[in-house]
Amino acid sequence: MDTIVLVGYVAGALTTLSFVPQVIRAWKLKETRDLSLAMLILFALGVLLWTLYGIWTGSMPVIAANMITFVLILVLLWMKIKYP
Repeated sequence: MDTIVLVGYVAGALTTLSFVPQVIRAWKLKETRDLSLAMLILFALGVLLWTLYGIWTGSMPVIAANMITFVLILVLLWMKIKYP
């Protein structure tokens, strides 16, 4: 594996994992008052576009990281609606 691809996977893993504590906190507390709905929606759209970019350019690190991040954001959006 090329070094640059490895860097891409590590960067993607770190940015994706950064959402996990927020998802866990919201899940445990059943509370999302401190999360901005507008930020979550805009971020989800941005991540979706990054996923499309990754598909179009054939960049697996971009595709993998953003698909997982998109799922985590969808979970947060669902909790934001369910637990305002």
